[in-house]
Parts: sequence; structure tokens; C-alpha cells
Amino acid sequence: MRPALFISVGLLLGALVASYLGLRGEAPWQEALALGLPLGFIQAVLCLAARFPARAAPLAAGSWIRIAATHLSAAIVSTGAWILAGVALARLLEELPGHAGAVARFQRESAGLAVTAILIFLLAVTAHYLVIALEKGREAEVRGVEALVLAKEAELRALRAQIDPHFLFNCLNSIGALTEEDPAGARRMCLNLAGFLRRSLALGQRGQILLGEELGLAKEYLEIEKIRFGDRLKVFEAVEETCRSCIVPPLILQPVVENAVRHGIAQLLEGGTIRIGASRDARGVVLTVENPRDPERPAGKGTGVGLENVRGRLKALHGDKATVETASSQSLYSVRLVIPWGGGSGGVEASASRANREALAEQTQSELARGRNHAGTAASS
Repeated sequence: MRPALFISVGLLLGALVASYLGLRGEAPWQEALALGLPLGFIQAVLCLAARFPARAAPLAAGSWIRIAATHLSAAIVSTGAWILAGVALARLLEELPGHAGAVARFQRESAGLAVTAILIFLLAVTAHYLVIALEKGREAEVRGVEALVLAKEAELRALRAQIDPHFLFNCLNSIGALTEEDPAGARRMCLNLAGFLRRSLALGQRGQILLGEELGLAKEYLEIEKIRFGDRLKVFEAVEETCRSCIVPPLILQPVVENAVRHGIAQLLEGGTIRIGASRDARGVVLTVENPRDPERPAGKGTGVGLENVRGRLKALHGDKATVETASSQSLYSVRLVIPWGGGSGGVEASASRANREALAEQTQSELARGRNHAGTAASS
């Protein structure tokens, strides 16, 4: 109980006891207040202690007779101690001038005070049961939200783990294509790939990273692919500087860039330019990756892991606030990612993990709220 609430309850009960002694009994008002206020605060302490029998005898378990007997016994014992405290206070008052007979006056009203004190104690028990029920409801909701957050984090980890073999498979394909055409280039590509993998795996272990780091990783990957494609692969980057401090999931852009190389540049004899853009609007950060395509090439037979993985990770993290859009024309294919804004400069790993949890908790809270609204609508109809 908060101190202000405790003091308020103590004063209220003290005024009640003082009024009873002053109006019903023969005690002077000075004596009634001197006895009533201390007894009021003692009664407030006993009401606060009523929480313990309420927790010891929960309504969900046990018989009603046992529960009633437990609280009635506690009420009688506590009230008996309260009356004895009142007698002791009256004896102290009787030692002061002008308060002769204080003990006798209090004892005459002790039966009525005892009944009132028992009723107040039982009322406090009822209030504690209500508070306990509310606490259990909140705890159950928090546990439900935490369970959903943990489930979504597990989903994110599984999806992120899926990226590594997908990426490695594409890189090995590129090296395999070079081994016969350009063995020296294949060797350089292996060396560059080793350094790139160390960096990408290190970033992949973090909860989220800066967009600038993700763009740097994509640029390193494209530099590796340039060993294979040479002048056929060109890169044009148009990134607003403010976007580089946005927090994004690691390796979220990598599968999109890989697809642009594998399904775009690799299928054109003359190659082309991959355009990477980042801008900010009301929705958050908008990332775009465009690549040329062969209009006469039939639909690919890829597994579709890349884009589906990106879509699944963003949905698990941001829900409907993040989108993955694709568009194609006769000679151009583009992918657009919309990610809610999250910025930071220092302590990125800790702040990103916190932002990740907050975003997941916010999403799961909204999902629970929508579920309650649907349930309420169904019940009313």
C-alpha cells in the first residue's frame, strides 16, 4: 500500500472510531480523538495484514467453509488484539488529568467497536481478493505477451539462420563459375569471400545493425561479384545520409542484392547496373534495389528463399508496418523495402536489441488488443 493511501485509510478509520466513541459513548471529544486516531492507524495495519490470509486461502482452491473459517478466525484474533490495544491506550489516558474513567468508558463501547472492526477486516479481505485477481490478470497478460515475444524472436533467429546457407550457396555458385574461366579470379574471390564472411557472420550475430553497415556489407558483396562479371556489373548508389543511422535487421538487404546479381546481371550478356537507393518518408526508411532483366528469359526456377525470408523477418519484427514490394517491367525489376524508422549513433547493439524487443512487445500487445476487441464484438452480437 502506498504511504499516502495508508495515511488516508488510517485517518478515515480513526475518524470513524472517534465519532463512534464521541457520539455513541460518553467520552469527551478530546478523549475520543486521542483514542480513535491511534486505533484507526492500528486498524489500517490490520487491514493491510489481511492480504496474508487472502493469499493463504485463494478462492480458486479449497472449500468455501474453510475459507470463511480462516478469515473469520483471523478477523476475531486481530479484533481482539485491537481491543486490547484500545484498553492499553485508555489506561495511559486515564493517568492524565481530566480523563478519569477512560478505561470504563472504552470497555462499555468495546462490543460495538469489535463488531465494526470485524466487518472492516472482512471488507479489507474482499478488497485484497479483488486486488489479487487484478494482479493475476495482469501477470497472465504479461506472460502471454512475453511468450509471443519469445516465439517471434525464435522465428527471427530461425529465419536469420536460413540466410547463411542461402548466401553461401550463391557465393559457391559464383566461385564454381570462375574456376574454369578465370582460376586466378576464383582464388581472389575466395580470399575476398573469406574476409566478407567473417564480417557478415559477425554482424549477423547482432540483433540489429545500422543501415550504413548493411549497405557496406552489400557493397563488399558486389565488389566480390565484380571479380566474376568485370565491366558487366556496375553499381549506382543513391542513399540519403540521414538514412545510414537507421537501425535495421542484419543481412536484410543481402538476399535482395544477391537476387539482383543472380537473376538480373548474370542473365544478360551485356550486364547492367544495379541501383541501390535509400530515402526517408512518413512510413520510415524506403530501400530500393533495381536491376535490369532479360524480357525474353522465362520465369526462374529458384527456391524463392531470399525474398520470402526478408518478408518473413520484417513481418515478425514490425508486423504490418513493414512491407516488401516488387515490380517488374519489360527490362527492369525492382524490390522496395519499407522499414519503420529506428535511429541511433552509440551503443547500437544494446539499443537495437531493446528496440527489437519493444517493437515485438508493441506488436503483440496490439494483437492481443485486436483479439479482445473481436471477442467483445462477437459477444455483443
